[in-house]
Amino acid sequence: MTTLLVITNLPDRDGAEKLAAELIERRVAACVNVLVGCRSVYRWKGQVEHADEFPVFIKTTADAYPHLERLIRERHPYELPEIIAVRIERGLASYLDWVVAETGEPGPA
Repeated sequence: MTTLLVITNLPDRDGAEKLAAELIERRVAACVNVLVGCRSVYRWKGQVEHADEFPVFIKTTADAYPHLERLIRERHPYELPEIIAVRIERGLASYLDWVVAETGEPGPA
């Protein structure tokens, strides 16, 4: 089964941790890392913006991705959240097996 690393950013640690807990509880992710805050610089609606954000790394499967994306979009405070999925080409086989085993049928939204 295909495993993915999904990346998003949230504007506050509390929101990032709440999202992480829900993704794990609903079994759409096996592991979520909430990283230390960072400074993002980007162009939005013609203006250069600067924002403090908390990067979130999510380990999941391709099968669970549609449910995961829906939950992020529903819970995310941004109009256009960054949601990027990168296919994991290689990794410790037993870890990737664990990701698959812990990412099961999603619970109710």
